[in-house]
Amino acid sequence: MTKNPALSLRYDGLARDLAKVALLALSVTALIGTLMLTMFIALYPSFMTYMGGTFKSFMPAYAAVLVGESLLLIVYYYSWNRMAERGMKWIHAAIGVMTNIVGTALLLLANSWSAFMMAPAGVDAKGRFLGNAWHLLHSVLWNPLNVHRFLADIMSGGAVVLAYACYRYFTAKTSEERAYFDWVGYIFLFVTVCALLPMPIAGYWLMRSVFVFRQTMGVTMMGGLLTWMFVVQALLIGALFLGVNYYMWQGMARLKGAERYQPYYQFVLGGLILALFIWLTPHTLLMSASEVKAMGGAQHPVIGNYGVMSSKNGAINVILLFTALSYLYYRRANRTMTVSWGTTGNTIIAVLFAVGMVNVVWLSVYGFYLPAKIRVGLSAPQALTTFTVIAVGVLMNRAMLKGSIVHGPVQWGKIPARGMVVLFGMAAAFSWVMGLMGYIRSSGRLSWHVSDLMADVSPWAFTPDLMFAAKMVTLNMVVFWGAVFALFWMCQRGQQPVMGEEFHDAEAPLLSPVPSEET
Repeated sequence: MTKNPALSLRYDGLARDLAKVALLALSVTALIGTLMLTMFIALYPSFMTYMGGTFKSFMPAYAAVLVGESLLLIVYYYSWNRMAERGMKWIHAAIGVMTNIVGTALLLLANSWSAFMMAPAGVDAKGRFLGNAWHLLHSVLWNPLNVHRFLADIMSGGAVVLAYACYRYFTAKTSEERAYFDWVGYIFLFVTVCALLPMPIAGYWLMRSVFVFRQTMGVTMMGGLLTWMFVVQALLIGALFLGVNYYMWQGMARLKGAERYQPYYQFVLGGLILALFIWLTPHTLLMSASEVKAMGGAQHPVIGNYGVMSSKNGAINVILLFTALSYLYYRRANRTMTVSWGTTGNTIIAVLFAVGMVNVVWLSVYGFYLPAKIRVGLSAPQALTTFTVIAVGVLMNRAMLKGSIVHGPVQWGKIPARGMVVLFGMAAAFSWVMGLMGYIRSSGRLSWHVSDLMADVSPWAFTPDLMFAAKMVTLNMVVFWGAVFALFWMCQRGQQPVMGEEFHDAEAPLLSPVPSEET
């Protein structure tokens, strides 16, 4: 859709480069899926018989969607040269869009099984199918799980591309290649962050639905056996937001004139750290019996107040607002505004962010004076405040930068090496968070394959403790990234250098809503 031919080629080369990785990954996924299915049938025959019998009407649809996804991806990749002309390229892009739509349908079908195992619907008290396929599919957790995992899949896909960009950046043999993969990392960090921003709200919706379905399951996950997994998950999410901000600050090295905004970042960092401390505070502490007696209970009389959801909702929304503020600084870094109302606009943006943060904090404090069943509803106005401030701030910043003086093009490839290292650290953290959340979601059922319908009576069944679960999730992450880097290496063999001289012909800041005369 872009009118810049060099930029169009750059996007097209990026899509083809990633489609090659995706095509190989699809084959590996099919092999691993077959192995998992074989193990499920061999180790849990009664469970697979029940699930297969209950969802038998969906099995043909699932197979058709899986085959369709594979065929569309194959056609998309191998028709690249045949559909390179401008008119045919629209058809080729449409095939790519259809590949994503069918892949999303595959995700929704798989989510229906996970949602059914946690909160069965469409069956009677003994688990017998009542004949309504829609009720079977549409359990109380299906929609929140769809939104949560849809965003998580964008994040995990983006994380793989971030790692790919880092891998190719450090193995590049020319400055043009390093510049290109620096740009790739920036593009997909933006995509990943767009999915990350609403993720806390989606997670809150999912957990609220869990409490609506069965309060004991919610208490087990957030106030009982699995509580400290949420603390670890909060630590990783906090590290992700710190990493995003740190990467943007390091990315200032690409922009001439960015040093003007460096003094502001110490205040942004201070706000992020303060909010992160509240976000990480546990509701109860791990203590010995003597310590509990000395303190008068497992909950600290002061800092224990920061461990409840009312405080944490406020903390995560403040973190989102500070991250948006960092992005506004980044967008302005190599520009000088020329609009006549620049001072007024800056004042409006400052007041907007200040009022938004005050409102979020006030709602968090007000939540302590409300009953728990009413307090949970305060998350909606907090989320609305956050997204209103971000949307209005970004749009106003865009309007203020129209016709601005550009101090120089973006110097891709000039980012310090530590910025790219942090980028890979964020990619690893994304997969780590997904592993932890998947474990929490599954373990919330405790000893049930299907909640209250089918118990896990296998002799090796147990619910792992925090240490065991953390080790297994970490092992899975290491194995996953080992396989991913093997795919990167195989895809790179024999490949020509990407985006040579033409890369520097399209120096427009990517994802910039403010094209300048110079670019």
